[in-house]
Amino acid sequence: MSNSAVEATYKSKDTEEWLDIHFTRPIGYVLARFFGALNVHPNVVTVISIFLGVFAGFCWYHTTMDWTVLGIAMLMLANFLDSADGQLARMTGKKTLWGRLLDGFAGDTWFASIYIFLVFRLMYEPMPFFDGRIWGVWIWIIEFFSSLVFHSRQASLADYYRNVYLLFHGDHAELNDSRELAAEQAVTPWKERWFWKIGLFFYTGYTRSQEKMTPQFQNFRSAVREKYGDAIPSDLGQEFCRRTFRFLKWTNISTFNTRAIVLYVTLLIGQPWIYFIFELTVMNVIFFCMRHGHEKVCREMTEKL
Repeated sequence: MSNSAVEATYKSKDTEEWLDIHFTRPIGYVLARFFGALNVHPNVVTVISIFLGVFAGFCWYHTTMDWTVLGIAMLMLANFLDSADGQLARMTGKKTLWGRLLDGFAGDTWFASIYIFLVFRLMYEPMPFFDGRIWGVWIWIIEFFSSLVFHSRQASLADYYRNVYLLFHGDHAELNDSRELAAEQAVTPWKERWFWKIGLFFYTGYTRSQEKMTPQFQNFRSAVREKYGDAIPSDLGQEFCRRTFRFLKWTNISTFNTRAIVLYVTLLIGQPWIYFIFELTVMNVIFFCMRHGHEKVCREMTEKL
């Protein structure tokens, strides 16, 4: 297995983390080759990863070390398969919008399962520093803000910024426009393609939420389209990528690896509530700084146009 063969399955090396380059992608490549030899579609690989990620959450409902380690192994394997499905799609040319939808659904489903099972686990456990008082309803409130309010926004914006960078870098961007998706959803017939119509409805909402978080980028993108059409000049693309490259490290932290490592550590020490606090504090600081910096660059580049 050569490095060049593995690198050929990246979206872009610029957007890859060190851990992905040296660990996740090589394993994903081996799995992609295996599933490719069996003629398994990338979407099937994604579905398998969903079941493994959900099972990881179930494992962590239990407090014993063997269940903890099993859950860690299941989520790691789910992540390897999540890498393999994209690598397999690029190797075989089987990239579809369905795959994009399913890939996003997979990550959301993993963490929904993890959050739910951890909340049920913690409900009757004592709160630290409160003389044995149990978490009770408070863990539900913390989980609501941690997952539905903040986690979803953090991961969504990080995914969007990665694809924005790839678009201007000229790589494998998956940057959709909510208006185009809504138009496709409107003309998709219920009778023949009802499942696709429902999928497009939710994906349109997801994309629209990304666009609402990035008003300055939307202005910049509109200005670029108005002046140059869909062909982004190379010098403009290079300038944008040069100025936004520093934000990629924050988008990477906001996606999977950092979250998973913190989650694994807190589970191994038997204090998973710390993960929720990490989500509410550290990850939110990164979110707001990343968004502020990226929007500032977009505003300045719009003014230059």
